[in-house]
Amino acid sequence: MFSIGELAERAGVTVKTVRFYSDRGLLPETARSAGGHRRYGPEALDRLHLIRSLRALDLPLPQVRRILAEEEGGDEGGGATLEEAVAGRLTALGSELRALRWREAGLRVVQEAPPEERTDRLRLLGTMTAPPSTEAVARFWRAWLPPRMSARARSAFLERAVPHLPDEPSPAQVLAFARLHAFVTRPCRRDERAQPEVHRATDARRAAVLYEGLAEAYDLAAARLRHDRPPAPGEALDCFVATYASVYGTRDTAGFRRALAGQLANDPRIDRYWELVSEVTTAPGTRPEPTPGTAHAWLVGALAVGVA
Repeated sequence: MFSIGELAERAGVTVKTVRFYSDRGLLPETARSAGGHRRYGPEALDRLHLIRSLRALDLPLPQVRRILAEEEGGDEGGGATLEEAVAGRLTALGSELRALRWREAGLRVVQEAPPEERTDRLRLLGTMTAPPSTEAVARFWRAWLPPRMSARARSAFLERAVPHLPDEPSPAQVLAFARLHAFVTRPCRRDERAQPEVHRATDARRAAVLYEGLAEAYDLAAARLRHDRPPAPGEALDCFVATYASVYGTRDTAGFRRALAGQLANDPRIDRYWELVSEVTTAPGTRPEPTPGTAHAWLVGALAVGVA
């Protein structure tokens, strides 16, 4: 039998630690001495080592209690509680590490800035959490999209339009997202038109057809962009024009193409948004991937070439 002091010495902990776990029922005493002092059996040392190992994994006391109960009961599940606790801690730790990487890159954004730009960069970074949320970006697009658009079509578009943020960002990527966040949360001017005119007259069904067709055309254009092909008529443009013709119940004719080219040339553009998205999603030293914005600009250019 061990006294509380002997058990603490053998385990390499303080008496206060042993008393803490005892008082919470995690380390039951075996008996009491004639003087009322706690006594522990030899199994208490192994149990104390296990408790310390679990706490070293940063598991909370309620989970430690359940794991110990499972160990005592000889659960045939093979340590399911421990497995669940470790998996949950790994997930939480991954989120913490991601937040630290964004904070570190944010500090470098300030450190590497010219002295006259540091205050402005601090203001930009101060509007974001670490790691940041893309909810403000999603809200920007929900306000921009046709109100009658179906939930499925809206979700499919948001998946393409809202950038997937890197887990280990460079300072340039952090700065680009801070600027993107400022762009989508800024007050709109009165002269700004949110929705392109050619997209406004669509009902829910036609809005879904429109954006599904545009997604296909953007993918075809992206393949051309990856090979540095200049805007030109072809399969991508045919798909692009056919989508608009289908939505408006007309045929793809030379006259329709001329009218569509004129309309698209006058529609509002958010090129700055797509420039920032490209900066956010492009890892240092890699080639930028085409965005829906760059694909759309390529297709509009191809349409202009075709009707010239």
